[in-house]
Amino acid sequence: MSETMPETTQPKSPLREIVQPFIDLAKAPRTLWALNLTYWLEGFAYFGTLTYLAMFFNEYVKLSDVHAGWMVGLLTSGITFSMLIFGSRVDQWGLRRTLFTALGLMIAGRIILSLTPSIGISLGLAGGHIISPLNFVAVLGILLVVIGFGMYQPAIYAGTRAVTTAATSGMAFAVLYALNNLGGWLPSFMSPIRKTFGIQGAYGFYVIITALGITGVALLLTRKTLEKTLKEKKEAEEAKAVAENAAGTTETEVATEAPQSQEALSGFAKLVNWLKNHPLADPKFSFFIFSLIPVQTLYTYNWLIMPQYVSRAFAGSWVGDRFEIAANLNPLLIFILCPIVAALFVRAKVYKMMILGTAVMAAPAFLLAIGPTVPGLFAYFLILSIGEAMWQPRFLQYAAEIAPEGRTGAYMGVAQFPWFLTKMLVPLYSGIALSKWCPPDGPTSTGTMWLGFGLIAVATPILLFFAKGWIGKNFKTSSA
Repeated sequence: MSETMPETTQPKSPLREIVQPFIDLAKAPRTLWALNLTYWLEGFAYFGTLTYLAMFFNEYVKLSDVHAGWMVGLLTSGITFSMLIFGSRVDQWGLRRTLFTALGLMIAGRIILSLTPSIGISLGLAGGHIISPLNFVAVLGILLVVIGFGMYQPAIYAGTRAVTTAATSGMAFAVLYALNNLGGWLPSFMSPIRKTFGIQGAYGFYVIITALGITGVALLLTRKTLEKTLKEKKEAEEAKAVAENAAGTTETEVATEAPQSQEALSGFAKLVNWLKNHPLADPKFSFFIFSLIPVQTLYTYNWLIMPQYVSRAFAGSWVGDRFEIAANLNPLLIFILCPIVAALFVRAKVYKMMILGTAVMAAPAFLLAIGPTVPGLFAYFLILSIGEAMWQPRFLQYAAEIAPEGRTGAYMGVAQFPWFLTKMLVPLYSGIALSKWCPPDGPTSTGTMWLGFGLIAVATPILLFFAKGWIGKNFKTSSA
């Protein structure tokens, strides 16, 4: 973060923060255009698939809300787990091979999902239960997407890192994140396709979107283009190294000191040392990241229950008829709000922003607890997104700053573990809540459902508030 906004730099205007990524994107090398294009299209296809997934299992596989939620959880948590297993493929295979393999697996999985209803009819495969032939076909499609995405996203980030320098990587990653969020907003316009061709037809459309991503990689990310970009980066780094050596920089000596001390350990001593120095062995860090699980449950509702909630609770209105608009509003709001909020609160202390941001994010659930109203629904998404923009970037900053010297990467990686647990745990109860308080037929009590969700989410700012004296004590920087 210090590379893109050092302490001596004056905060940019919110308008410039929004416009600047597009200016830099226009000047980006061809390799980055390929990565940005495919990640934008994948944001469209992935979040679009996710928006309809529970409904897909309701309508075509005849699963209950509970079991449909489990299938959504299989996709979302499976992707996180898949990255742990297949994320290193790019290191062994290289960028192009990994991307083509990943995208090939994902398009195969989406083809299977889009054909599952037709397969069920033509082959007479029974549905209606989580253990059924038709569900096995759909699960096969999900698993292919899970494996592919487990390779794909690490490859995208590794590729962006490989072709950028320290001076350009900050903006490159910002553009990558922004375009993926814009892609996640595009499913808002899918209601005409869904109404005309059904969810199955929408999934067929996402197959085409994935094919466009593969075509873009093939045309823009050629071996010649990639080699040229890497050569230019190497030349820039060599020039920088010469300048640093002339200035007497000693970063190399510092970087090699830790590995030398580790070589003195062996066998059981290495294991003990690893456990002792594992990020989760830090009680403050562990408490901090796990206390975020309650508020993070609100993220998962966006794809687990929001499409069904909006279509059922607002049935007969334009919102219910075009539920995609509400269900996919958050990515657009985050794209707009993140730079504005960052500029407004640039001098705020990190831990204070964590408490305030999570409190703001949890609050709008109680608006929906009043009952389903159109103003309340859109106020929910607006306030939720403001809260997210307040604390989510600061969470990554805090995780980096609380880490001991030389262990930032380990802490940043482990910080995502509670998010994996959240995506596993929430599907276990979200479908039950939906079927009880917002069923497709019969009386609803959506206010009770959202009251429960709000009480869960508000636990995070409460925990952080009462732990401030403990976690914030002896914090490494003044930003605590």
